Amino acid sequence: MARQTASNSSSSRKAKASTSSALPKLPRAKALKATGEELLEYYREMLLMRRFEEKAGQMYGMGLIGGFCHLYIGQEAVVCGIQAALKKGDQVITSYRDHAHMLACGIDPKPVMAELTGRATGISKGKGGSMHMFSTEHSFYGGHGIVGAQVPLGAGLAFANKYNGTDNVSVVYFGDGAANQGQIYEAFNMASLWALPVIFVVENNQYAMGTSVKRSSSEVELFRRGESFRIPGEAVDGMNVLAVKEAADRAVAWCREGKGPILLEMKTYRYRGHSMSDPAKYRSKEEVQKMRADHDPIDQVKQRLLDGKDATEDELKAIDKEVKAIVAEAATFAQESPEPDPAELYTEVLTAY
Repeated sequence: MARQTASNSSSSRKAKASTSSALPKLPRAKALKATGEELLEYYREMLLMRRFEEKAGQMYGMGLIGGFCHLYIGQEAVVCGIQAALKKGDQVITSYRDHAHMLACGIDPKPVMAELTGRATGISKGKGGSMHMFSTEHSFYGGHGIVGAQVPLGAGLAFANKYNGTDNVSVVYFGDGAANQGQIYEAFNMASLWALPVIFVVENNQYAMGTSVKRSSSEVELFRRGESFRIPGEAVDGMNVLAVKEAADRAVAWCREGKGPILLEMKTYRYRGHSMSDPAKYRSKEEVQKMRADHDPIDQVKQRLLDGKDATEDELKAIDKEVKAIVAEAATFAQESPEPDPAELYTEVLTAY
């Protein structure tokens, strides 16, 4: 019986090895390098996301933002690094944790904050709020409230790119909680079958809506989820913007060369709860504090800048002051903007007549 078990185990290992070797091979990772100018840009962009989200949290507490509000604090390196690898015309689509994604796409913080407060000057005229912002002008195809719904839509964007003969790439963000949704695997299948230029990005912040990925997923290495569809995957340090940028560069090149989809698992961490209404009692304060102390994405870039003498403490403080002024201006703009006219309820509504 023992010999039979060992034989079965050996066969299983061989089968796994065979499946693995049949997967397309990714190019090798390069050294993590960036110029001082690039580091300063990453620092400023991530700091804008952080200060914007902190202000959004304050305004939610004051009752100025209603409904759900999901903050991105801690995850800034993911969207910053990936956006740095894209070009004009590449599309982005994500879930309802979408404020930072819009800022990364170059959208003015004022209409984003106005949208959070439901004002007429918002990016979606105050109709979408925190979870449902949209701007085709900036190739941002929305934050989506249905878990995982954005994934087949993002594959559809990639299909349009290939059909129209462009070299544009679509980037589809979803979380570790959404990684178990069936529609994602339908999208994987079609994307691989048609070799679509799409980068699937799992933002694995480890707790989904409040349950550890270890308790909810039988396969916790989420970058392996595309293997049965012959989609290569890679785990990336999502707290290090340079690691994200390097992986994104390779993924974008892979898609532009017509090699089909690719899956990147960004191992990241959110400092706040799933939403503003989540007390996050499923993890300890000590765990969060340790992550902030050891892996904060902004602090990592700050230290690189100081160590490389690409910026001084005073220069970095000046950037922080400038960013805080931008966010304060956005908050003032939002509060002083009018609410939408009630007639807007009847505009831009799809009917079946």
